[in-house]
Amino acid sequence: MYAVIKTGGKQYKVAAGEKLKVEQIPADIGSEITLDQVLAVGAGDTMKFGAPLVQGAKVLATVVAHGRHDKVKIFKMRRRKHYQKHQGHRQNYTELQIVSING
Repeated sequence: MYAVIKTGGKQYKVAAGEKLKVEQIPADIGSEITLDQVLAVGAGDTMKFGAPLVQGAKVLATVVAHGRHDKVKIFKMRRRKHYQKHQGHRQNYTELQIVSING
């Protein structure tokens, strides 16, 4: 069984037992959270789509860790204008372990 969930403005296809990194969620490590924005639920050949959400569907996940992604380097330059700008950015994430899908 798998589900398509929405969190942090992004969509993820998840199955029970998977780990995934999502945008930071304010929850303690080891706590169990419920992701209720489920867009679709599927099992084998059957698929249930929501309009926009599937009614009564939930995904239970456990918070494994919090961290920061690798640095993304931003470099801006205007040729012949003596302009260069260097920036870096590290996005925070929350790592989740998917426990179960109730659809």
